[in-house]
Amino acid sequence: MRSVTVLAPAKLNLTLDITGTRPDGYHTVDMILQAVSLHERVTVRKSRGFSLALPGSNVPANEHNTAWKAALAFFGETGLLAGAAVTVEKHAPVRAGMAGGSADAAAVLVALNALYGARLSVAELCAIGAQVGADVPFCILGGTARATGIGEVLEQLSPCPPCFFTVCMPKGGISTPQAYARYDALGTDERPDTAAALAALRAGDLQALCAQMKNALSFSSAGRDTAPICRILRENGAAAALMTGSGAAVFGVFETRRAASAARAALAAVYPRAWVLSPERQGARIVHTA
Repeated sequence: MRSVTVLAPAKLNLTLDITGTRPDGYHTVDMILQAVSLHERVTVRKSRGFSLALPGSNVPANEHNTAWKAALAFFGETGLLAGAAVTVEKHAPVRAGMAGGSADAAAVLVALNALYGARLSVAELCAIGAQVGADVPFCILGGTARATGIGEVLEQLSPCPPCFFTVCMPKGGISTPQAYARYDALGTDERPDTAAALAALRAGDLQALCAQMKNALSFSSAGRDTAPICRILRENGAAAALMTGSGAAVFGVFETRRAASAARAALAAVYPRAWVLSPERQGARIVHTA
């Protein structure tokens, strides 16, 4: 085996609650995360050294990139004296709250594990991924999960009921640290009932789940487009409409693809970057080897 290609899904926050602040300044959270059918495609080839390419993307290919960090963490933990040539085909929007960078890191870890026969378990890969970013373990696992701690403690949940998400990305992204700093200053008037959301998932009740789809960062978000996008989504029949993560992407929930596509069409004149997505039960997965 000389190369491995991995697809890693982006995520949406079906709920996001902030439960406290740690002494190191990180916020503790209680969230329900959902993998969706928008994927980062990452190919890793054996190499004597290390290189990273992101063709067609403005994201820097340097040591601050999550894919770079994931490779260094993998080789550091395994002790393997090897290299890799990593190519990331980005599809998830940047600074959107959809974990595109974390998906890149997850894909690199899964690819390197297979490429070099390291035989690390999913739990071991997740532990390495948590060194890179709090969302990386979820991007490895995928599906529907509850995330606590700073987002790295995961509990797999019953699958999300069948539905479609119309996801819209406005022109400007949002900085996660800035979003949390604004939360510290402003607080929130919106909180999910996580227990009720978990009960809705167990019952497979989409409407009850939608009733609890709330994001504690929405009130303090600097995203000017969040409210108008939510309004358009609701006017077109969304059972819930909210920001994902710290923003800036916003999504609506629909029972049918036809309704979700109609909402996307309604957004198109002002917000052309929009997708109709569905829930996924898998995380980062190998799709090709050579």
